[in-house]
Amino acid sequence: MQAYWSKATDALLAALSTSAAGLSQEEAQQRLGRVGENRVTEGNGAGALRLLLRQYSSPLVLILIFGACTSIVVREWTDAAIILLIVAGSTFLGFTQEYRASEAIRRLRERLALKACVLRDGEPRTLDTRYIVPGDVVLLSAGNLVPADGIVIEARDFLVSQAALTGESFPVEKTPGPTPAEAPLPMRTNAVFLGTSVRSGTGRVLVVATGPSTELARIATDIARAGAETQFERGIRSFGYLLTRIMMVIVLFVFTINLFLHRPLLDSLLFAVALAVGLTPELLPAIVSVTLSAGARHMAGRGVIVRRLEAMENLGGIDILCTDKTGTLTKGVVELSAAVDGAGAPSDEVFRLAAINSQLETGIANPLDAAVVESARRRGLQPGAVTKVDEIPYDFQRKRLTIVVDDGASPGTHLIVTKGAFDTVIACCTHARAGERGAVPFDGYLQEKARDYYRARSAEGFRVLGVATRRLGAKARYDRRDEAEMVFEGFLEFFDPLKEDIEASLATLARLGISLKIITGDNRYVAAHVGKAVGVDPARLLTGQQLNDMRDEALWHLAERTQIFAEVDPQQKARIVRALQRRGHVVAFMGDGINDAPALHVADVGVSVDQAVDVARETADIVLLERDLGVLGQGVVDGRHTFANTLKYVAITTSANFGNMVSMAVATLFIPFLPLLAKQILLNNFLSDIPSIAISTDNVDPETAQTAQRWDIRRIQSFMIVFGLISTAFDLVAFFVLLAVFETSEPLFQSAWFVISVLTELAVLLVLRTHLPAWSSKPSRLLATSTALVAVLAVSLPYIGFVAGLFGFTPIPGHLLAVSFAIVALYVGATELAKRLYFAPATRGR
Repeated sequence: MQAYWSKATDALLAALSTSAAGLSQEEAQQRLGRVGENRVTEGNGAGALRLLLRQYSSPLVLILIFGACTSIVVREWTDAAIILLIVAGSTFLGFTQEYRASEAIRRLRERLALKACVLRDGEPRTLDTRYIVPGDVVLLSAGNLVPADGIVIEARDFLVSQAALTGESFPVEKTPGPTPAEAPLPMRTNAVFLGTSVRSGTGRVLVVATGPSTELARIATDIARAGAETQFERGIRSFGYLLTRIMMVIVLFVFTINLFLHRPLLDSLLFAVALAVGLTPELLPAIVSVTLSAGARHMAGRGVIVRRLEAMENLGGIDILCTDKTGTLTKGVVELSAAVDGAGAPSDEVFRLAAINSQLETGIANPLDAAVVESARRRGLQPGAVTKVDEIPYDFQRKRLTIVVDDGASPGTHLIVTKGAFDTVIACCTHARAGERGAVPFDGYLQEKARDYYRARSAEGFRVLGVATRRLGAKARYDRRDEAEMVFEGFLEFFDPLKEDIEASLATLARLGISLKIITGDNRYVAAHVGKAVGVDPARLLTGQQLNDMRDEALWHLAERTQIFAEVDPQQKARIVRALQRRGHVVAFMGDGINDAPALHVADVGVSVDQAVDVARETADIVLLERDLGVLGQGVVDGRHTFANTLKYVAITTSANFGNMVSMAVATLFIPFLPLLAKQILLNNFLSDIPSIAISTDNVDPETAQTAQRWDIRRIQSFMIVFGLISTAFDLVAFFVLLAVFETSEPLFQSAWFVISVLTELAVLLVLRTHLPAWSSKPSRLLATSTALVAVLAVSLPYIGFVAGLFGFTPIPGHLLAVSFAIVALYVGATELAKRLYFAPATRGR
């Protein structure tokens, strides 16, 4: 529908064959069949096709295909068929594993599918946003993500953050009424768009466009995330650069030497290309996907849903956790302890006013209002004859909520009831209720007495709010300017006890090397009380006002030493996270409210809970099904296990491949034939990669999970060189034995060397998978079984007539096979000894 924002509401309703009460369920189902589901991304079929094509986008795979085509041109049919068969096997294996991994993650994400309140048959229903269609009417309130494009047909203080689409820093107020057809997107004040979020107020929206027809789909912007490269992705990229440099040197060296020795051009080319492939762990994308998805499934069983796989590495690497206190350190089950007047005496009137405010508000759901409503229910207190006239919703600047009612006490007037943070409430007050004397001037003495009471109760751990009223002549609409010249009525006191197991959970995090920082919008006294109760130094505290007065450079230094940040706003939370990151920390931020979204976005790992508002849950990387730091601590351990298994594959495979490739490169200088044919190298690489798929299931040494791990390219490079050259040394011993002692022919040399090469790669996988002695750290059953099966297969291949002929193998005599096993055994012993020496400094450091 062209320029729908410029059309009158009645015209749009007619054009969409709907009404302000929404569609019928039957009509909505029919439209869903015609327009498709409300999703920007393509379906699973296209995803599977992209995954399959991605397997063939690797330059090395393309080089292999080029080599196969060259073989076809020169009529080397067998070589071409073998190369294509191995390429197809490797890519299909990679596709199968990645597809299974992506499907597992898709199923996990469906558990967190975004919901929306939609009018169907005139009644509000909670539906999966995928089933929203043009013509639906959606009810939105603070904390909701906008599920589709549409126009606003009703609004009340309806502020929407459009940063995901327009980059605007501040929320935009949305109101009904047409805007010019030529208005650019930021100026369409009556329209809302998929991917934006509601910051405050309420609205009723007529859906006009869904899925691929939305503005978000049209400009290809990802919801709430810019797609910045993660530390994990940077590590993969740097690792790729390292392999490319080494590969180019080896390939050019080998190809040049073979040409210099006048060996056949095609054989030399294929051999050099095969060396390049042999060095490269071509299954790395599949291994990473499988390992991360296996970790994600395991974590899901513990109540931790991973929304973005790459975040798992960062989760394992965090050293600082920033969190609010409510529901995380405390039970989150807030109870109203008392309603008192300005002098601290119990007051039924203050409670009645608070009940009116909480029972009639329709904005952001929060535990404080829920506690008041529950207390009123137990007392049997209902609003009664009070009629709601208007509402000025809560926002994070004012930190208060106002309800306007007609209570019938004075004809022609309305009563304004305000409840909120103590400081912001008394800032609106010019008078205070003083018992039978009524409202008296709220002078400095009375204000100081009120502040003393507030500080004293807050220091005891109570959350204290202020309540104020004002009576005005009746009018149709009210706004924030009416929150003035009010009468301070008294205090509401809430208490949220600490969780019973919080000390054990924090001790677990401390053992993992993770320090806790409390970041809360609550007042400094309550924050200090809770901090002291959980062992956080209350003296190391900064307030939001102090942050405002502080330059970024000062915050970079103070953020590390500060343990409690109190009275902070949403942007300050994000600023604190960035300051900690600036100092080199990997920061997790845990939050569940609209005010937490900016910090969740900038944190290395955004953690939310299943019960969080939409915008917080959709911004987070990790979602907990229950709000429990103990669960999060276990998630950190799982993340470290997952990353450790990924690094195992990278380090072990590249060191083994590097050793074998250097051996064959050196062998070309003094062996009168190729040590392995290109097809034998490819088969070697393919067989040795099969057990690596099982590495995601491997056990991890307990001490590995006690510290955060990072991509360390220098460490991987040194590991590859040290253990690769050990492999090369034993390869050269094998070459000497095969040529000088047994004087083997070319086919026999290649057959024996193939078996030795595969067995050494499999053996080193079991030896180097742990820093401990190999016999004291048990591999997973799947890893051990697959390694043993591939070893048996590799030894058997030269004796299987058809396969042996296809790959150029010949049967190995028994005495030569025994010597080959002895060389492998000596190599395993030397590698075990070298491993102890290599990791000794790290062990002493612990």
